[in-house]
Amino acid sequence: MRNINYIAIHCTATHPETSIASIQNYWKNNLGWKNPGYHYIIDRFGNIVNLLPIELVSNGVQGYNSQTINISYVGGIDKSGKPKDTRTEAQKQSILKILKELRVKFPKAKIQGHRDFPNVKKACPSFDAKKEYSLI
Repeated sequence: MRNINYIAIHCTATHPETSIASIQNYWKNNLGWKNPGYHYIIDRFGNIVNLLPIELVSNGVQGYNSQTINISYVGGIDKSGKPKDTRTEAQKQSILKILKELRVKFPKAKIQGHRDFPNVKKACPSFDAKKEYSLI
């Protein structure tokens, strides 16, 4: 098993209605990635899709992927493309569920947003994940 030091929360920086298939297509065809950007992705209805086993490395946070489990919700921008917390209640509940399960397996891992990593210049996940999940 990998040494997991972080559990990173992301948004897809897409509209909430965006399909997971189109996000995967973008990774493969536009970015040329062999592995997905996240281990878990959560659609607007709260459905959790496991895109990659946590034993493998995803492409969520450049320079930290080998030690990170990446979780994302679909959404994170408003209609004009500006960062906005668009999580539905179902997405919030699903993120909590995954985080609680992962906390048992990785009790020392830091839970934080993508934006909380050094040298990251994006608003992802469009809310303060460090603060929101500090009690998990």
